[in-house]
Amino acid sequence: MQDLAPASGDKVILPRHLRRAVRFLGSLATGRIDIPRHLGTASLVAFYAVAGGYSISLSGETRDVTQALTSAVGFAINNVKVSGNAETSEIDILERLGLDGTTSLMALNVVDTRTALKTLPWVQDAEVRKIYPDTIEIKLTERKAFGIWQHGAELSLIEKSGSVIAPLRDNKFAYLPLFVGRDAESGAEEIMADFDQWPDVKKQVKAFMRVAGRRWDLQLANGVIVKLPEHNMARAMADLAKLNSEHQLVERDIVAVDLRLEDRVTVQLTADATKRRTDAVVARAKALKKAGEAI
Repeated sequence: MQDLAPASGDKVILPRHLRRAVRFLGSLATGRIDIPRHLGTASLVAFYAVAGGYSISLSGETRDVTQALTSAVGFAINNVKVSGNAETSEIDILERLGLDGTTSLMALNVVDTRTALKTLPWVQDAEVRKIYPDTIEIKLTERKAFGIWQHGAELSLIEKSGSVIAPLRDNKFAYLPLFVGRDAESGAEEIMADFDQWPDVKKQVKAFMRVAGRRWDLQLANGVIVKLPEHNMARAMADLAKLNSEHQLVERDIVAVDLRLEDRVTVQLTADATKRRTDAVVARAKALKKAGEAI
């Protein structure tokens, strides 16, 4: 059998992909490569860091660790800049942010923060920006109060759409129109638009009162109640304007004006006015009787 081993003095030719590795090992063995003094320690630390990070990711505590590490190196949130909050207090904003002095700006989730801010009653929208290394900038868009809705004993501020914003707590919004009754909030925008046609009456209205979810009564500033029909409100308002012009109707001693029927207007007098009217009728009857007896 032929000997396949190379003869003495012949060189072994290695495959190309092994040559660099063999040369490196040869240089390492002969001391021609200088290994940094702390390479072993650094490699060990790196190994444990990778292993630890992998373990943390498996345990679900990555965010907490990230927050702790980034806060420690100077990314803790120290400043919160807020704008657009006319009705929303900064205390409520800070409560929604949940800052504890060590919260990391890097670990803060902007989407979650924006969602939390939008749960505040007055907040319609919120913009949240990170400004490194330690600042949050918040810009709020607040809802607009359109009127006051009285439902039972409760008073609430509402938007034009009728959506409730928040309970009424003080007299700050006393200038807003008052809507009373069930479903009054949902019809507020429409009735206010209708009364733009009659500005002289509109400025006298103290409250728009919803009746059975179908029609409206007006309570004027002088206490007079004007009962409006379910349909053809323009006709009723024309009748009211005519009566008031000719007889100063709403300035008289009356309780209510009923405009619901097309062929008549009914006026309810106050108790004092009713007594005076009764006394006048009796006195007139007596005078007529006396005059007849004299004849």
